[in-house]
Amino acid sequence: MASDEVKVIGAWASPFVMRPRIALNLKSVPYEFVQETFGAKSELLLKSNPVHKKIPVLIHADKPVCESNIIVEYVDETWSASGPSMLPSTPYDRAIARFWAAYIDEKWFPSLKSILKAEGEEEKKAVLAQVEEGNALLEKAFIDCSKGKPFFNGEHIGYLDIAFGCFLAWLRVTELAGGHKLIDEVKTPSLSKWAERFCNDPAVKPVMPETATLAEFAKKIFAKPTA
Repeated sequence: MASDEVKVIGAWASPFVMRPRIALNLKSVPYEFVQETFGAKSELLLKSNPVHKKIPVLIHADKPVCESNIIVEYVDETWSASGPSMLPSTPYDRAIARFWAAYIDEKWFPSLKSILKAEGEEEKKAVLAQVEEGNALLEKAFIDCSKGKPFFNGEHIGYLDIAFGCFLAWLRVTELAGGHKLIDEVKTPSLSKWAERFCNDPAVKPVMPETATLAEFAKKIFAKPTA
């Protein structure tokens, strides 16, 4: 089963689509990347994910798997013999990794997106404060989870590294747009070093969007309607 054809339905700019792509790269699993057009939904996507109608979708042996973090776990379990595990070895550490991954999706990333949508200095300051508060929490989470090693998962990129690291390109775009450094060597020294290691990893580098290209794309999708 593990050798059957693998496809990822997604879009290059989506941080959520990066997750399964990084996971597959870490496990050295070849796959076909089926690119969706922004603003449209293909028949394959609608057929593969009829509930949410969203990317990403992993198709393995003609069976779809949906939701980015679920896909990462599926890849980890299906190709368990290839490369190190992406989830921690103990039940407690796995629970903590899942907790922080949910926090990132439900709290941290919505705050980051709000910076690009904020109108006026006061609103921008309030949203920046939220993101910086989240960064401080994630700085501590990194120290606790990594136990002095290079990644949240220890010696190798894992589930929580992928869950957070997929947003680093969008974080850079947000920093450019807001003129404010969000992860730096002073406020979040551990995250700053981790981010550099993560982005330069051979499993990540090929799928991490370039900041300038992503910034141009962001201008289009966050453009304010003219009166």
